[in-house]
Amino acid sequence: MKTRVKWLEGVSFVGESGSGHTVVLDGAPEGGGRNVGMRPMEMLLTGAAACTAYDVVTILRKGRHAVTDVAVTVEGTRAATSPKVFTALHYVYRVAGHGLDRRAVERAVDLSKEKYCSATLMLAKTATISHEVEVIDGERVPPPVAST
Repeated sequence: MKTRVKWLEGVSFVGESGSGHTVVLDGAPEGGGRNVGMRPMEMLLTGAAACTAYDVVTILRKGRHAVTDVAVTVEGTRAATSPKVFTALHYVYRVAGHGLDRRAVERAVDLSKEKYCSATLMLAKTATISHEVEVIDGERVPPPVAST
């Protein structure tokens, strides 16, 4: 696996993956960025969420469970001083399907967290990992409620 990051301007970069995909990363305006892309640490959390979501979908499908939608939210807390590593991560899994067995969903989440998700397992070296699971009977996971 290989990736390349190329500086654009200010603190904006374009990342190019070995599989041929690109993404723009940028810093916050107060750090010299123009807010034209995800922050690098946001990208790290997004990758971790995608990694575990992939596992959960794959495990449930292999078990022939009628999963129709999965959404994973991760909230991270970082150290106050540099290096500002993640010290706590809380995952919220919202899994929709028809007649899903809650135990099967929880098992899939546990297997991802403890065995398959490389991103979560790496982040667990510096962060305490917690999670919660919501099983929804239906086709789609509703959008999150806006924070006030």
